[in-house]
Amino acid sequence: MNIQSILSSLGVESKNSGAAIGAKWLTTNGNTISSFSPVDGNLIGEVTAATEKDYEDCIRSAQEAFVDWRMVPAPQRGEIVRQFGDALRAKKEDLGALVSYEMGKSYQEGLGEVQEMIDICDFAVGLSRQLHGLTMHSERPLHRMYEQYHPLGIVGIISAFNFPVAVWAWNTALAWICGDVCIWKPSEKAPLCAIACQKIMAEVLEENNLHGGICTLIIGEADLGKLMAADKRIPLVSATGSTRMGKSVGQVVGERLGKSLLELGGNNAVILTPDADLKMVIPALVFGAVGTTGQRCTSTRRLIIHESIYDNVKQAMVSAYKQLKIGNPLDESNHVGPLIDKDAVEMYEKAIESAKEEGGNVIVEGGKLSGAGYESNCYVKPVIIEAENQFQIVQHETFAPILYLIKYSGDVNEAIAIQNNVPQGLSSAIMTTNMREQEAFLSHAGSDCGIANVNIGTSGAEIGGAFGGEKETGGGRESGSDAWKIYMRRQTNTINWGTSLPLAQGIKFEI
Repeated sequence: MNIQSILSSLGVESKNSGAAIGAKWLTTNGNTISSFSPVDGNLIGEVTAATEKDYEDCIRSAQEAFVDWRMVPAPQRGEIVRQFGDALRAKKEDLGALVSYEMGKSYQEGLGEVQEMIDICDFAVGLSRQLHGLTMHSERPLHRMYEQYHPLGIVGIISAFNFPVAVWAWNTALAWICGDVCIWKPSEKAPLCAIACQKIMAEVLEENNLHGGICTLIIGEADLGKLMAADKRIPLVSATGSTRMGKSVGQVVGERLGKSLLELGGNNAVILTPDADLKMVIPALVFGAVGTTGQRCTSTRRLIIHESIYDNVKQAMVSAYKQLKIGNPLDESNHVGPLIDKDAVEMYEKAIESAKEEGGNVIVEGGKLSGAGYESNCYVKPVIIEAENQFQIVQHETFAPILYLIKYSGDVNEAIAIQNNVPQGLSSAIMTTNMREQEAFLSHAGSDCGIANVNIGTSGAEIGGAFGGEKETGGGRESGSDAWKIYMRRQTNTINWGTSLPLAQGIKFEI
């Protein structure tokens, strides 16, 4: 693949502005953000960070755009999102390659991420004709009651590096059909992906003579995210990232009584019971642990295995890991690409040492790779460690391909208790052919996670279902189901079409 031709196709230059209002790119003068590929260590491009003045310009433009955009009928807003989805289809291969090269995930995963964007656009188009409320009977004669949903205004989106484009689309596609406008602060670790997305959507806005403030972009450090969190002009802030970051955003937004949608850390486990079909599940376990080099919030971190099958699973996983190929993610023969940067490598190494110090037994050795093909110094070996759930490092989410094997000896309820005994609550799974175990896992006393799967892994969510988790994962829900409701304000209406004015609850008031 020729990355320069891909960048040219997407309109990404060697030097870029870090702020845009639709197709208008502002003349920024902040610090320079350099995007180096973790694939080969090469400089891809540079971005001049947005300043507080640029932020203010984007906010004012978004406010202007909202005045008219909210009055566009929802199905017509859906038509704009449909066109955006078609534009993504035309750029899928190039955008997928850029995602792979700038972030480090496999090319197939890069394509899959763009497909998620297309899928949420399709979902949103249909939803634009279904933004429904309810009608209910009034206790008062000749009265009618119903509820409806109105646009909120500006939706602020803070996204993470591991899904540099999809999570933004999850939010914007729904926010746009709801009548909102969006301001996006992407991760400074993958800024060029965001620039490419902005340019794709800007063309759609221009072709339809729409205000550029519907889609605004600011690229910079954490201070821009702090501005968004504290800004009363932004009624909803959707933030994806670490639990530490989410707590900060949630606190600041909460202090001003705004709304926050938080998608934070995961510490996801798969339970394997004696009735698991091991031939079927091993590939899902391996992909869950090493896909995106363990940098998904839904990556599998823990395998909770019954003692009767523990040795068989352990042997199968060790054998499968021996077959993994680590290298350039744009080469589709490789299974595992690089971590995002050298800081991530250091975090990975420290986590392994911590696990050893707490008594963990490393059964698949890790380490940083060097030499030809690994010049970026971001490539590491996926690791498997036998551990106890109460280890401090096991309780912590490490964004790297480290998998902990944990043994249990009792019934499925013991395994569920182990799974739930971590601060995070995003994704979970059980591998079993036993219906009673399955139902126990899905019951009120079962998994406490936002996602609970049976006989599939913890990662790979479809956009049709609401995505999100509980506890330190933040409690937010994005994507499918009725997640659209958080992007709107709810209103109850009562209409008196009679000639008298009776009060509710039979109250009498005469003057």
